[in-house]
Amino acid sequence: MLARGWCIVRKAPSLLARALTSMTNGFQSPPDMSEGHLPIHVNNVRSRLRAIVGASTNWSDHVQAMHERKDLHILLAKQQEDLPPRKMNDSYIEVILPLGNQPELREKYLNVHNSMRFGRILEDLDSLGVLICYTHTKHEASQRSPLSIVTALVDKIDLCKKVIYPDCDIKFTGNVSWVGKTSMEVKMHMLQLHDDTYSPVLDATFVMVARDPENKRPAFVNPLIPEGPEEEEIFRKGELNKIRRVDFSTASLLKMAPTAEERTTVHNIFLNTLDTRTVSFRSRVLPPNSVWMEDAKLKGLEICHPQERNIFNRIFGGFLMRKAFELGWATACSYGFVLQKKTISRLEYTVRFMIQIPESTRLPMSSISLLCQKERYHRLFQKHMVSPCCI
Repeated sequence: MLARGWCIVRKAPSLLARALTSMTNGFQSPPDMSEGHLPIHVNNVRSRLRAIVGASTNWSDHVQAMHERKDLHILLAKQQEDLPPRKMNDSYIEVILPLGNQPELREKYLNVHNSMRFGRILEDLDSLGVLICYTHTKHEASQRSPLSIVTALVDKIDLCKKVIYPDCDIKFTGNVSWVGKTSMEVKMHMLQLHDDTYSPVLDATFVMVARDPENKRPAFVNPLIPEGPEEEEIFRKGELNKIRRVDFSTASLLKMAPTAEERTTVHNIFLNTLDTRTVSFRSRVLPPNSVWMEDAKLKGLEICHPQERNIFNRIFGGFLMRKAFELGWATACSYGFVLQKKTISRLEYTVRFMIQIPESTRLPMSSISLLCQKERYHRLFQKHMVSPCCI
């Protein structure tokens, strides 16, 4: 065994292509679907979700409401063809975060550098993505939806603006952009108001899955019919994204051996840290301007209280993303890889949820640095449950 582990180097090995999803640069302007849609205040998103599934803010009432959802099984479609098709515009939603007009909201979103806590943005995006999917799958025969819609994957978040101001209004927009049998891709955009004009800040792609009322089995969702060349292109990209996700999963290091190029890269790293005087696995030399990977990690523990539960009595995915992001940021700052500044030069963010976390779970979290380059920094997040399984 290697005594010290791999060092963090400045060269980006192709090995990490297996561990990190490749991203495309640039912000894509969304189609204008705002006509006829009134914006929602950010504080009303969660309340709308509770109304759709019949959840309650009171703990005892919430448990009873979830028990009553079993009766909604009769509203589930036997096949997707039984459901009416929807258009992209049908699921379009605008949400306003009025940081400029309502200063009392700022403290929740403010960090110590007088900029935005990006973890809070992740929470808002997660809630909005679920609401968009419920809007797409709205059941005309019942005010309560028979579906349990959960976040499966944050496929991509591209941040195109270096500074997010804590005292300017923010607008989130989004709609369903692609639909499978039981899954939906949601594209969301974040814009900030400057000089009476909203300018783009980020572009996010989430993947949601629909399950039965008890959140145990997959459930069919309404098909999506694109209208016009622009929507057809968006839908086509959704198909390509699905293929890319499948290929990426197939090429995982957990399923496929490293390629010849990857093995060479790892071997070169090993040779660069070998002590030529002893030529021993136990004797290693740290290259200049490097840190041992085992010394570039942080750990934490979260007690998952009912306050952080989602509408299905599981821990809110946005909360987990916020905690993971903030732990990773702390790791970077602790080991000098990120300057203490209020700007983020570039963010490419991917999250995959493996299981759902019940409340009352003790959730250890760890963050480890993978590599450091001049202007890019990668982190690996791992979450572990004490019992009965881990993600």
